Amino acid sequence: MPLDPSFVGRTYPPTAPYQVGREKIREFATAIGATDPAHHDPAAAQALGHSDVVAPPTFPVVVTMAASRQIVEDPALGVDYSRVVHGDQRFAYTRPVVAGDELVCASTIEEITTRGGHGFLTTRTDVSTVAGEPVVAVWSKIVVRGEA
Repeated sequence: MPLDPSFVGRTYPPTAPYQVGREKIREFATAIGATDPAHHDPAAAQALGHSDVVAPPTFPVVVTMAASRQIVEDPALGVDYSRVVHGDQRFAYTRPVVAGDELVCASTIEEITTRGGHGFLTTRTDVSTVAGEPVVAVWSKIVVRGEA
């Protein structure tokens, strides 16, 4: 079933708040091999002007997963997740994510195209604090492989 192009422009409800924890940042940094002391040591991060440890640039993927699920699990859109491959990811920061942040995500479908029998779905997830302060915008493109 092809993706429904009428979904372009649809914004999904904000996610529940995600409390960014110091240990989650440290675990993520360790998992991806990010050794910058600001990701692990509060004193190193504070020396750079941050209130606590700073998340690596790709950390918002963790926070945006719930927002992404809203989209791919929307039965009317037509995403067959068993056929999905990751196409692209990019981030535009207003400020870094730091331990102690409480973040919410709102996702919008920006583009749906079909090429070579495959569906391409581009979303933008705006990540902000619960007070409404913008933190980062995350774009993701998935490819829904067509039938062989």
